[in-house]
Amino acid sequence: MKLVLLRHGASVWNQENKFTGWKDVDLAPEGLSQAKNAGIIMKQKVEHFDVCFTSCLKRAIKTAHIALEEMEQLSIPVNKSWRLNERHYGALQGKNKAEVALEYGEDQIKKWRRGFDESPPKDPNESGEINGESLKEAFDRIGPYWNEFVKPQLKDGKNVLVVAHSNTLRAIGKEIENLSDEELLSYEFETGKPVLFDVDRDLMFRREDD
Repeated sequence: MKLVLLRHGASVWNQENKFTGWKDVDLAPEGLSQAKNAGIIMKQKVEHFDVCFTSCLKRAIKTAHIALEEMEQLSIPVNKSWRLNERHYGALQGKNKAEVALEYGEDQIKKWRRGFDESPPKDPNESGEINGESLKEAFDRIGPYWNEFVKPQLKDGKNVLVVAHSNTLRAIGKEIENLSDEELLSYEFETGKPVLFDVDRDLMFRREDD
């Protein structure tokens, strides 16, 4: 089987160097091109997908749609879930990362962005249960979704595409590549670049580029 993890194309706020999180920001023109190119790459490497999973945020949904259209596979099921949304950055959402670094210091920004248990400050204007997640808290909602909905598809011998966000995919990658917390610090997904895995019947995962 094949599993492909695809981070959405570059968004408007990616280009403006802003914390995005759960804000429903659209793709930038570059992101639209990246999504199309991702479809071209996947068409060359994967004969077909049986199912796609994505978040409820339009930058991921649009990336999935554009890539699948390029592959001529718009007819496959696309399952959307908030559990695959990006990590919620609380009060940092919408703020420029460089300006936040000047206010709080580079060390604190690094802890918020890469520390496993560090939570950014909550947004006082939001009353939702999810607000200012640590990386661990984000992983705690993503992991169960992966185990309940995505892994069974692979167990059934299906080819699976997951189009989501940096921290969503890092959570999945941590599990399937057995990464330590230290290894996770430098584990990244580039916008619009598919990462392909071969999956055997025992659900052992191997990167195609390894």
